[in-house]
Amino acid sequence: MTTHNRGFDRRLFLSSGLAAGVAGLAATAAAAAPTATEQANIKVVNDFCAAWPRHDLDALLAFFADNGAYRMTETMEPAKGREALAARIKTIVNNVARFEVLDTWARGPMVVNERIDTFTNFQLKSWRGVGVFFLAGGKIVEWYDYTIASERS
Repeated sequence: MTTHNRGFDRRLFLSSGLAAGVAGLAATAAAAAPTATEQANIKVVNDFCAAWPRHDLDALLAFFADNGAYRMTETMEPAKGREALAARIKTIVNNVARFEVLDTWARGPMVVNERIDTFTNFQLKSWRGVGVFFLAGGKIVEWYDYTIASERS
């Protein structure tokens, strides 16, 4: 009668499976370099954020597609279409001191950035959050902001 040490085989199998799993996690943790389209979309969003302190409503609206949408916070309904966008942006544009982009990444047509927005003469002194942008044809189709923290004036 032949005996086999099955405990050793199981340990070998489990340890090699665990090593392969860890290697797989490490591979997925490393992000791929952005494609040319993703780089272009990131540039549009970064240029858009940099334009806010100039307080030029028309310049800001030029970044949006005609059917663009903007949701200022996760609790608000989005402003949809050129007129609604203009009305929503007009409520804050002259109070923006800066949009400081802390981190940005893109996946296909989506750009996500973490920012600190600083205001003057406004109900908020600063807002920290995440902006999620959907772009098509080099224009912002949707921009939704999600609050992490804010400081009241």
